[in-house]
Amino acid sequence: MPMDTATRTSAAEVATHSDLVTRATNLCELLREDAAENDQTRRLTDRVVKELVNSGLLRLMTPRRWGGHQADLRTLLDVSIEIGRRCCATAWVTGVLNVGNFVVSLFSERAQQEMWGDNPNASSALVLGRPAPDTEVVGGGVRISGRWPYASGSLHADWMGMLVLVDRGERPTPYFALVPMEQLTVTDAWHFVGMRGTGSNTVVGDRIFVPEHRLLPYLPVLHGETDGLIDPEHRYRNSLTGVFAIGLLGSLIGAADAALRYVQDNAESRPVAGSTYRTQADSPTLQLDLATAATMIDTAKLLAQGIIDRIESAAAANANPDIQTRARARMDSTEVTRLCREAMDVLITAYGSGAFHESNPLQRLWRDVHVGSRHAGFGMGIPQQVYGRALVGRDPRDVSMLL
Repeated sequence: MPMDTATRTSAAEVATHSDLVTRATNLCELLREDAAENDQTRRLTDRVVKELVNSGLLRLMTPRRWGGHQADLRTLLDVSIEIGRRCCATAWVTGVLNVGNFVVSLFSERAQQEMWGDNPNASSALVLGRPAPDTEVVGGGVRISGRWPYASGSLHADWMGMLVLVDRGERPTPYFALVPMEQLTVTDAWHFVGMRGTGSNTVVGDRIFVPEHRLLPYLPVLHGETDGLIDPEHRYRNSLTGVFAIGLLGSLIGAADAALRYVQDNAESRPVAGSTYRTQADSPTLQLDLATAATMIDTAKLLAQGIIDRIESAAAANANPDIQTRARARMDSTEVTRLCREAMDVLITAYGSGAFHESNPLQRLWRDVHVGSRHAGFGMGIPQQVYGRALVGRDPRDVSMLL
């Protein structure tokens, strides 16, 4: 039964930042128990998804008027970090679905009603890859066909937001198309060594009709040129890339932090082979490695928080961040992933070859961070080119539109 508006708003208002992070903490035992199964089956377990829904952690970015928390980005980051400490893949999916809901909140009122009117827990996955070119303009909307790979969260989402090119006679323009998952096919294509639990499969559509009210111009969202539709204070006013990055970074920071704690916790009981040290905790080398890794992880978190600070500063000024600020956000996001990846390498080497036993969580954390940190938004040297180009006064959008 749908909630009325008053009930939705009242329920959402009681959930503070602290409340929501505590809810994530309360799931720690369940997430830890199911992390290996998520990895083996290449999808989140049903009970993990159920608890994410029941705890309201998939409604962080859903507007209050639809029963969501309309939380700030600091909450999204901290919840993702907390979940990532137990299961990196679960945190990644949580971030993707919440950012997907943020994008839906920018669609028309009618589209939002269709998604959340009868189900405040409805969630949308989001694919930012190359737009599918096979789009036909028809009366009242478009018909789309295509394949959208790397669709994280598609196994657990109710809706999918994907990019399409719409040609209305001038030049093809990219749009987000919002489509119910029941109209799409998910192809089992996610056979990767890490982030296996995200089920980032390929979504396929064949001549699906998308009404006009479920189309949203992509570039204004990408550039942060929105009207603050879900928050009168323009809390989320920023380029989509900045918001999307926060949804992903928490999982990597949390996983790296989990690895640090695991190595710390085991240092007093593990020997140092081929040495006179009683335990790893007595070894200066292990101590130096822990200090190095801990500082990398702390720096990664500070950089992620800096991205949020700049987003919120722009929101407070009711302004779009300039090109250089947006380019820096992409660069800083990339630096976060590098620091997490290198911290993982330090920690798994410090622990020793036992880290690679299949029963040891370190090997899964290592695989997840190495795959997640190589997301297209963070890799191939493009973020460095983008930021460097902005620093010398050139337009970085000549290199990439993702900023």
